[in-house]
Amino acid sequence: MVTEEQRLWDGVLELTKAAQEKGTDPLIWAMQLSSNLTAARISMPSTEVAELLVSHICWSNNVPIAWKFLEKALTIRIVPPMFVIALLSTRVLRSRGRYPVAYRLYLELLKRYAFSLLSLINGPNYQKFMESINAVLHYSQIFEIQSSEPGIHVVAFIFFIVWELLDASLDDEGLLELTSEKKSRWLARSQDMEIDNPDSFDGKRMECQQAMHKMNTITALEIIGEFFRNKITSRILYLAHRNMPMHWECFIRNLHLLAAHSSSLRNSKHISPEALLQLTADTHQILSRKCRTNLQQQFHAVTAGSPMSSAGQCHGVGRSALWLTIDLYLEDTMDGTQVAATSAAETLTDLVKALQALNQTTWQDAFLGLWVAALRLVQRERNSSEGPVPRLDTCLCMLLSITTLAVVNIIEEEDISLISETERSSIGQRKDVQPVGKLRRDLVSSLQQLDDFEGLLIPPPPVSSLANQAAAKAMIFLSGITVSGGHLDGNCLNDMPVNCSGNLRDLIVEACIARNVLDTSAYMWPGYVKGRSNQVPRSISGQMPGWSSLMKGSSLSSPMVSALVSTPASSLVEIEKMYEIAVTGSDDEKMSAATIFCGASLTRGWNIQEHTVCLITRLLSPAVPTDFSGSESHLIGYAPFLNVLLVGISSIDCIQIFSLHGMVPQLAGSLMPICEVFGSCAPTMSWTLATGEKISSHAVFSNAFTLLLKLWRFDQPPLENVSGDVPPVGSHITPEYLLLARNSQLASYGNPLKDQNKIKRLSRFSSPSSREPIFMDSFPKLKCWYRQHQECIASILSGLVPGSPVHYIVEAVLNMMFRKINMGGQPLTPTTSGSSSSSVSGADDSCLRLKLPAWDILEAVPFVLDASLTACAHGRLSPRELTTGLKDLADFLPASLATIVSYFSAEVTRGLWKPAFMNGTDWPSPAANLSMVEQQINKILAATGVDVPCLALGTS
Repeated sequence: MVTEEQRLWDGVLELTKAAQEKGTDPLIWAMQLSSNLTAARISMPSTEVAELLVSHICWSNNVPIAWKFLEKALTIRIVPPMFVIALLSTRVLRSRGRYPVAYRLYLELLKRYAFSLLSLINGPNYQKFMESINAVLHYSQIFEIQSSEPGIHVVAFIFFIVWELLDASLDDEGLLELTSEKKSRWLARSQDMEIDNPDSFDGKRMECQQAMHKMNTITALEIIGEFFRNKITSRILYLAHRNMPMHWECFIRNLHLLAAHSSSLRNSKHISPEALLQLTADTHQILSRKCRTNLQQQFHAVTAGSPMSSAGQCHGVGRSALWLTIDLYLEDTMDGTQVAATSAAETLTDLVKALQALNQTTWQDAFLGLWVAALRLVQRERNSSEGPVPRLDTCLCMLLSITTLAVVNIIEEEDISLISETERSSIGQRKDVQPVGKLRRDLVSSLQQLDDFEGLLIPPPPVSSLANQAAAKAMIFLSGITVSGGHLDGNCLNDMPVNCSGNLRDLIVEACIARNVLDTSAYMWPGYVKGRSNQVPRSISGQMPGWSSLMKGSSLSSPMVSALVSTPASSLVEIEKMYEIAVTGSDDEKMSAATIFCGASLTRGWNIQEHTVCLITRLLSPAVPTDFSGSESHLIGYAPFLNVLLVGISSIDCIQIFSLHGMVPQLAGSLMPICEVFGSCAPTMSWTLATGEKISSHAVFSNAFTLLLKLWRFDQPPLENVSGDVPPVGSHITPEYLLLARNSQLASYGNPLKDQNKIKRLSRFSSPSSREPIFMDSFPKLKCWYRQHQECIASILSGLVPGSPVHYIVEAVLNMMFRKINMGGQPLTPTTSGSSSSSVSGADDSCLRLKLPAWDILEAVPFVLDASLTACAHGRLSPRELTTGLKDLADFLPASLATIVSYFSAEVTRGLWKPAFMNGTDWPSPAANLSMVEQQINKILAATGVDVPCLALGTS
């Protein structure tokens, strides 16, 4: 009778076989397997699953995809790595001659996991796994081990693996016959002869296998050397030497034999016979001096795992793989086409907590993995060759604001629980002593350990001065000197006789200090301050007006504004002071405050960045003045102020910063009223800025509208076939979704049960002026445009009624675009006899008629584009005239670019239009520039490791 357990394992095997036949992605297979095991309440890592997968591979399914399944199961901890190594060693080593590729894969897994013992020793079921490993390898019988202490079994296991590799290498080089035993005590030869292999007579295949055999032997010897070189495993081997002297004597004799006669060892590029012998000698000498008097303590330490801190381990592939999910998430957040509706700090907090629990690591390791992943993101952007769109400010926001906020969230959760526990246990006792949690100590350890990653800490050139200021601040603090003026800037460093060369760790530490998860004792870490504090001059003065001057009451003079734009605010109090000026100051002060908000405080003010984006969003929704009595919207009076904010936050980096802080839904809710109001105004009113530039309602609308469109993939073609009048439904963010997310955010704002960790960090001005929900029906003009936009993307344009108001606007726009062309009295739009005369109106008449609201013009733009394409297809417009006409339209109303992009994208996907003919007369010939363009492309490709041969022009 088949039991439930047997059905489960049969199901695992069937799932694996089916995935193997279909070529399923290993990650998808692993997720399905993990889900099935969780549903069946099977704890992971599972030794049973490991046995199934290894038995599946050896040898009826020794194919690449099966090994990929096993590797993915190891990566996400479905199976225990050390137990898998034990299983493979009993099967692969004895058959390495017949299956050299499998042996190579075994060696790669050994390199990846054998030096990561901490996850085994500190993980759950440690003793159970060691017992399972012993049941497979039987080393307790060979070494005559009576104890069940798992630490002793770790020593025996490592010794067993190294000795097994040694005997395999001796056997491969024909040296096993020279040993005193004449055979290996570990390796029983496979009874399968090479003649049984159907491909054994293939000459080329035999040559490849022989080359693989040689490479495997060299790799095995290099791994033996790594066991003696690694700090932890070398200590374990020393314990084997001290506690198993007879076995060790035989092992070391064979090792000397290998060193004396091995050709593979001499051919290795990474280790020589002399170096291998020196490693064993050095290990014995160093460890014997340390452990001669406390051997039993060292042996117990290996058992308990206490000395095996992550600081002593190699953070190579094995450790980095645990945190690869963080790297993938951080890279996804950099995708400018996907704007998040929630804070990245919240998502990152949950992700790190989940990975720490899943990987069962210390919080020190978790924090270190988080910092390293964020630093790698910055360094990838530092050397980016992906295009002209800058992302450095976004990456630095992720490192110094989002990542720091995630750490703050994790530590504050522990603080709250500690305070609650202290309050319960200290009734009637002193309560002025705040408890210090373990997570803070783990954070300190992870930041100290960052010093080992020098290559990742090099600051990008744009922020090197800020890193230097952070390093100088630590040195000045230790010297006991205060900076007059209270603010340290680049000019102050000119007074320093020492070189204050800072790095990204200095900026991380400053970010943590600013958010109260570290204190200034960090400046006293060993080696943190590179210079000596007695070299600092006794007086350092601030050279420029800055935030400290503002807080003392200085007015916003021109030099002051320039200083505040280029210098980020350092505290919440400072940015709140600027907000008060933006709300209650004079018109000139409001304009200056808006400019300051969009300066360095937004892009480089990492310590208060979440408050800056929130306050800018509030400023985009100004309150109705108490004395307002006009019939039009009160937003009209704020046009110059709003325009400064809209232009200041329009860059891709700024939008991504809003996205990372989860403010996109609220930003969209602030932009939609601006679009609705200014898009409904005729451009008859204008405002003069302090620079002398004049702006109209069209300019304010275009800036707000294009910014709004950047918050979702407005130009994305429909992904589904839609019939009838139903608009297409895409899988991307829509305006309706953004408004729903905005309403949800405001409804839960300040909920003490939900946000108790963050309420105390909120700005006193962060509360929204209104928490009332808003929907697309509140913006009829925007809703109408969006519906037309969807229809244009989904189907061929139709519905222009001759003689209608829209038709007259279409003709006026066409006349404006092509006013320099003699149209011969022929209209470009479909017309009736009553409307042809209007198509030949002069340029002055067309401009006069275009003093219309922007929404009315946008409604006509799709028909303008359709008529222009039709005229171009019939030869009445040249491609050059079409392009210059489109440029004139975009110059007249920049917001029309959105419709131009989405309409042309949809038309290209439909493939109804013939390619434009480039005759070399209307368009300059590109031949003169092709060589330079090719060189630039090859240079970019060469930087990524791709070598492209140069093709001469005119060759085929």
